[in-house]
Amino acid sequence: MVTIAICEDEPRFAEELREKTDRYLTERGLEGRVRIFEDGEQLLNFRQNMDVVLMDIRLPGRNGMKVAEELRAGGSLCEIIFITSFREYVFQAFDMDAVHYLIKPVSNEKFCSAMDRAVKRAVRGREKTLLVTEGDRTVRLFLREIIYCEVFDHRLFVHTMSRQYQMSGTLDSLEEKLDDRFFRCHRSYLVNMEFVVDKAGGEAVVEGGGRVLISRRKQQEFTKRLLQVCRGGDS
Repeated sequence: MVTIAICEDEPRFAEELREKTDRYLTERGLEGRVRIFEDGEQLLNFRQNMDVVLMDIRLPGRNGMKVAEELRAGGSLCEIIFITSFREYVFQAFDMDAVHYLIKPVSNEKFCSAMDRAVKRAVRGREKTLLVTEGDRTVRLFLREIIYCEVFDHRLFVHTMSRQYQMSGTLDSLEEKLDDRFFRCHRSYLVNMEFVVDKAGGEAVVEGGGRVLISRRKQQEFTKRLLQVCRGGDS
């Protein structure tokens, strides 16, 4: 079951998105539930976590960007696709790990491509977690939250969009607990390829502005993996 929220105050476009979503679910053979919210307050007050949120930006009250920030601050791991007529928020959107930023009117091809990625991430994230122990506190992280892992000064760090965690163990042992979205690009780094936004020489730039090293012998394989992610996972 995939749960999808449409946060859109314009009834005509909200219904159009519902039709696109229903058609998408039927074509992909997915069971889903779709709910429409007229503003951010309704969505934030809804007690159930949604897998995917189709978010307009210009909304009554708080705009969609603020609503998305509050969802993240509240611990929601929903996959957000911004659908708007305004281009100026695109960089803020990706700082929040949005799946896509679509400009109205939205073609079926672009809509389905964004939904494919969002559903894939939601399903994978729902199933895969990592337990991180810091002192007497244990935190469960979804693998889709992890941007990269590194060894620095003989300490192991796990970086997410919200903070970094220090944990015991080795990068080798941690690698065994992760899945194929992570790539060992350097002896000191494991990177989630879904967060990579650029490659510059011997470094990869990830969402949030972080940088990880790519060893010389891993350059070619890293580039191949990055191309696969850009194509949606196809080899």
